[in-house]
Amino acid sequence: MTGKFVIIKDKAGAFRFKLVAGNGETIAVSEGYGSKAGALHGVESVRTNAQAAKVEDRTQKV
Repeated sequence: MTGKFVIIKDKAGAFRFKLVAGNGETIAVSEGYGSKAGALHGVESVRTNAQAAKVEDRTQKV
């Protein structure tokens, strides 16, 4: 089973998207958007930008 984006409306009335793995585990939750269209635009932004995104490790070395 593949992952998916799920659009939800939170208790405050904001639209959010969740990135859900194939096993049903939530991987990430977006910021709140004022409209469903805004949340859908956020999904497309993640799809576009995450493909080539690098990992930047900002943890301190001990």
